Amino acid sequence: MTSATLTRGPDTAPAGTPARRRTAGRRTSGRRFPVAATVLGISLALTLIPLLYLLSLSFMGRADVAAGHLLPSAPAWGNWEAALTTSGLPRAILNSVIAAGFGALITLTFALPAAWAMVRHQTGGKTLTASILAPWLLPPIVAVIPLFTLLRILGLNNTLVGLAVVYALANTGLAVFLLQGFLKKVPLEIEEAAALDGAGTLRILFRVVLPLLTPALIAVGVVVAVLNYNEFLLALFLTQGPDSQTVPVILSLLLGDKVQDFGQLAAASLVGVAPVFAAAVFLQRGLVAGLTSGAVK
Repeated sequence: MTSATLTRGPDTAPAGTPARRRTAGRRTSGRRFPVAATVLGISLALTLIPLLYLLSLSFMGRADVAAGHLLPSAPAWGNWEAALTTSGLPRAILNSVIAAGFGALITLTFALPAAWAMVRHQTGGKTLTASILAPWLLPPIVAVIPLFTLLRILGLNNTLVGLAVVYALANTGLAVFLLQGFLKKVPLEIEEAAALDGAGTLRILFRVVLPLLTPALIAVGVVVAVLNYNEFLLALFLTQGPDSQTVPVILSLLLGDKVQDFGQLAAASLVGVAPVFAAAVFLQRGLVAGLTSGAVK
C-alpha cells in the first residue's frame, strides 16, 4: 500500500480522477441545491398561502371581511358552529364520500378489463385507443339533460346511486387511458407463462394482472375519486334535496342573494376539503407507488 493510498480518505475520489473534474462536480451540486430549495419554497408558498388565508377568513366577521383585513380582529367562532350545524355540511360530506367512492369503484371495475383488452388484444385498434378520452373532454353541460331524463326513467334521479353511476360512466374513459400506460409496463412473459400453465383469460386478468396493478389501481382510483368529490355541475342538476346533495352544491347554496357570509363559507370550505387531505395522507404510500410504477421497466 502506497503513501498516496494512505493519505486518501474514504470520500476522496480515485487517484486517476482529475482534480478539476472533482471540483466542477462539487460546484454543480452546490448550485443545484439552492435552486431546488428555492423552487420547493415557492411551490409550498403558492400552495399554503391560499389555505392559510382561508383559515384566517373563517374566523373573520363581516366587518373584517368588508374592511379587507388579512387577520381577524376578534375570532368569530360562530362561523364554524354555523358551518357544522346549520348548513347541512356534515350530511353533504357523507354524500360526497359515498358518491365519489362508489363511483370510483365502478369506474375501475369497467376500466381494468377494457384497458387490458385494448393493450393486450388490440381491441378496437388504434381508433378506439385514440378516441377513448374524447367524451371526457366534452363540457359536462351537454350531457345534463340526457342524463337527467335517463335517471328519471330508471327511478334514480335525486339519489346517490344515480349520481355514483353518472360519475362512474363520466370518468371511465380517463381511467382506461391512465391504466393503459401501466399495463404496457407489465411484462408480457408473465401472462404467457400463466397461459402455458392452463390459465384462462379471466384467471390471467384477475389472478396475475390485477395483483401487479394494485398500486396503479390505487393511484387511478384516488384521482377519479377526487374528481368525483369536486364535481359540481352534474351534482347541481341531478340532486335536488339534502339527502343527495354534495359538498360543492352545499357550498354554492351558502352564497345568499343579498347577504353573503364569507366567513362561514370559508369555514365550510375547510371542513369540506378535510376528507380529500385525509385520503391523500392515508393512501400516500399506495398513491406514490402507483404513480412511479409506470416508470419501472
